[in-house]
Amino acid sequence: MSSCCTPDGSCGTAATTVTAVVDSTATAYRVSGMSCGHCRTAITASVGALEGVLSVDVDVDGGLVTVTTAGAPDDAAIGAAIDDAGYELTGRA
Repeated sequence: MSSCCTPDGSCGTAATTVTAVVDSTATAYRVSGMSCGHCRTAITASVGALEGVLSVDVDVDGGLVTVTTAGAPDDAAIGAAIDDAGYELTGRA
């Protein structure tokens, strides 16, 4: 009968879990022209497609878009993505 235990008493079949840690930055932007769920979807898709963007949270009623990026945000690229979606970035909140 064979054992899965190693000589030091640990289990030789245990799975190893690797967790990646990413430095992230959340930046809030004021955006005009948003009025509905379609606005939320359009901005989320456009900004979310940018390299380095980890998440996008759109507050239509508050006129805010919070973008979480790996490292420092690229304000110009985020502004262009919001513009491409049909809205206007008016500045950081």
